[in-house]
Amino acid sequence: MTRVKARVALCCALVLTSIGVQAQSLPDFTGIVEKNAPAVVHVEAKFTGKSMTARGMQGMPDDQAELFRRFFGMPMVPQQEQARTSLGSGFIISNDGYVLTNNHVVEDADVVQVRLQDRRTLTAKVVGTDPQYDIALLKLDAGQLPAVSIGDSRQLKAGQWVLAIGSPFGFDYTVTQGIVSAVGRNLGSGDQPYTSFIQTDVPINRGNSGGPLFNLQGQVVGVNSQIYSSTGGYQGVAFSIPIDVAMNVVQQIKTKGYVSRGMLGVAVQPVDQFVKNLELPNANGALVGGVTAGSPAEKAGLHEGDVILAFNGQPITQAPDLPPLVGMTAPGTVARVDILRDGKKQTVNVTVGELPRDKNAVGAAMAGKPSGPAASAALGLSVQDIDADARQQIGLPAGQGVVVSRIDGPAAATAGLQPGDVILMVNQKRVGSAAAFRAATQGIKPGDTAMLLVRRDEATSFVAITVPTNR
Repeated sequence: MTRVKARVALCCALVLTSIGVQAQSLPDFTGIVEKNAPAVVHVEAKFTGKSMTARGMQGMPDDQAELFRRFFGMPMVPQQEQARTSLGSGFIISNDGYVLTNNHVVEDADVVQVRLQDRRTLTAKVVGTDPQYDIALLKLDAGQLPAVSIGDSRQLKAGQWVLAIGSPFGFDYTVTQGIVSAVGRNLGSGDQPYTSFIQTDVPINRGNSGGPLFNLQGQVVGVNSQIYSSTGGYQGVAFSIPIDVAMNVVQQIKTKGYVSRGMLGVAVQPVDQFVKNLELPNANGALVGGVTAGSPAEKAGLHEGDVILAFNGQPITQAPDLPPLVGMTAPGTVARVDILRDGKKQTVNVTVGELPRDKNAVGAAMAGKPSGPAASAALGLSVQDIDADARQQIGLPAGQGVVVSRIDGPAAATAGLQPGDVILMVNQKRVGSAAAFRAATQGIKPGDTAMLLVRRDEATSFVAITVPTNR
């Protein structure tokens, strides 16, 4: 009996010890909150003009409608003349009153007010904004304000603890915690293509936008910006803008009033579908689908079909990795671009240009007065030559491209080709006439995947067409 009691006591001691070790390993966030909460602010942006909301989202709160627009691409439509308010969070980055928040919180606002933890409400001046990075810099007419400490988001790793303070649903100074789920997360070309986000599982909701993300040292490492949700509420995935990116924006706004980004002048796309065509060992890299005329990339000799493997020593594992790296590079910098061309690795030096600040949509008619038809039954399409007048109209050099005149079969239709598209290359062979297209497609058989370089409007990209085997 004594031995049994001793064993029970030993087991209890081990269990209690284990619980104690686990408790000690969990972080205590109280110190971080007490030190930094006074530097976190509640932001109210007031609009007195005609408001905009996502189509079909009338009646939904403004910030929730904005979330649906940003993630699901719903177009914005004007509502009736009415006053409205956008709520968000922010944080003081210097004692003289500079405040960081999201651009989408204050964009086009007539009045921006900031409420401090001591319950003072101050009117903020919008010093500058950058929609591409979704950052806004505000200035309060006050001094000796509490400010956060800025950390280094480049040191973040998946699995590290992080903490958010903000005003979800208007509940000021709400504290939530979680871990870094991933770093360098790119959301694609449609949404902030120049930002590599920090992904976390920290509960972030409407009103948290613009608030700080802290590491365990109590330093800000990110600006809470977006959530991925089908309902408008938190579903376990949140995204923060790295503080290194945000502070770069701050510095540029302060010194020159706007933000400049680097530009190569290439359109890139995933390599995945073309690994076999390009004889690649894996799907790493960004496939160049288009090169802008007169751009730094064209001047350096980059062309369609090149696979970009690294930019200034940073590996490119997927196409969305490239824009953030290029965007953060100062215009005028000579960058090393490692590429794979015709199965051989080489390095090209490119003098990075400056991305235009104004987006100009340029449309061009791709149909002309074609002649000389050719058809590919395997690919399921017909093409025709492009005459001189049509070439001049669309800015296409002589001897380049054929126009798709008709979709004949399921292969081209499934790939998304349309009449009026211009085909520039077939399996990396340039085609400038219907006869050249016919020759380039002769050897394509059922089961093969053809790699076509296609131009539509002003954009070019590679398209994979897999020939059905049951024709």
